[in-house]
Amino acid sequence: MADLELDAVGRLPWGGGPELTLHRVLVHMIGETHRHVGHADIVRELVDGAVGRRPDGGNMAEGDAAWWARYRDRLERVAKEASAHDR
Repeated sequence: MADLELDAVGRLPWGGGPELTLHRVLVHMIGETHRHVGHADIVRELVDGAVGRRPDGGNMAEGDAAWWARYRDRLERVAKEASAHDR
């Protein structure tokens, strides 16, 4: 890929689909990777219980279990209200 221009055209080896530029394939793969990395991070958090960007979780808001429960409930309420407006 490093030797190709972004407007280089190719076809996927399966399916006989349309010709695609390297640019389009790269943008698609960035989006796919972004979605799946987010899923993997959620699974990792469920497995090891660690959250945040640093091993000590130091960039996360401080709060006891009751604070986090209230925060989660508020986010849930806001998400449901936003969802109701989409319908």
